[in-house]
Amino acid sequence: MSSAKELGERKIIELILDCLDIMPNMPVPFGDDVSAIDLGNGKLLVVNTDMLVGKTDVPKSMNLWQAARKAVIMNISDLAAKGTPPIALLASIGINPSLTEADILQIGKGLNAGAREYDAYIVGGDTNEASDLTINCVALGVSEKRHLIKRDGTKSGDYVAVTGSFGKTAAGLKILMNNLSAPAIREPLVNSVLMPKARVKEGVALAQSGAATASIDVSDGLAWSLHELSRANNMGFRIDNLPIAPEVELFANIHDFDPITLALYGGEEYELLVTIKPDDWQKAAKAVENVGGSLIKIGVATKKKNILLYSGEKTVSIESRGWEHFKTD
Repeated sequence: MSSAKELGERKIIELILDCLDIMPNMPVPFGDDVSAIDLGNGKLLVVNTDMLVGKTDVPKSMNLWQAARKAVIMNISDLAAKGTPPIALLASIGINPSLTEADILQIGKGLNAGAREYDAYIVGGDTNEASDLTINCVALGVSEKRHLIKRDGTKSGDYVAVTGSFGKTAAGLKILMNNLSAPAIREPLVNSVLMPKARVKEGVALAQSGAATASIDVSDGLAWSLHELSRANNMGFRIDNLPIAPEVELFANIHDFDPITLALYGGEEYELLVTIKPDDWQKAAKAVENVGGSLIKIGVATKKKNILLYSGEKTVSIESRGWEHFKTD
């Protein structure tokens, strides 16, 4: 029998799902960013759970307040991808016995700060003893059934778009983990790691516009998320406008990194990746702009199932890789 490390996170999930009975009339199938329960009258209870573990999710430079806040943001971002604002969260915390009273207060304040930042509340949870810091949150929101944006729904010719530029967290992690210098650009790169943001307003605006045909949270990396959408829709993508943050271009030039690799294969970037009906592009872009965000067109959905990046005169295949627990160091 294979070990968990040999299987990897995705195969482990497949094995567990094969053991489960499927609830009749599930509004959202397994494999999407969230789960949902039909409340009747056209409304859905939208639920997500995500776990932060110190060893894999908390860089050494991240304090406990930031780690607890991040645990909340991780969950809220998945609701944002479905166009659902959070209402409340539960938080279960595994606490190492060596933590002090001051440490525990920082965790509590970080949880509250993350929730209140998005007009939500922590309404309960659980605590237990653990060898490593563990914070598992459950986020809840209510959505109109007709507004929920699933992962499937993309049609050939739909525009592919994102809510921001990429590569900052990959660069920021290299700065923190390898003590690399980054004069003048260190702060925005490191802050992208320590203080992530969820695109709730953008997700809600897109859902209410009716222009988005599919949506996914990009926390596992842009390349992996493109492949997830490809699998969900049996489609391919032609990407001809990879939005690399200018700070990342500069950082890559200083340290001789490939900026395309940083932008595609990083993770922890809580942007949204969406597909948009071409006739509704202006409506979608305007809806996001009206809430203070931006929508960047990066490509188009194709019937051919390959995912290609057109960069200058070069065409390269975007690999199906990103962050995966048990397999990624």
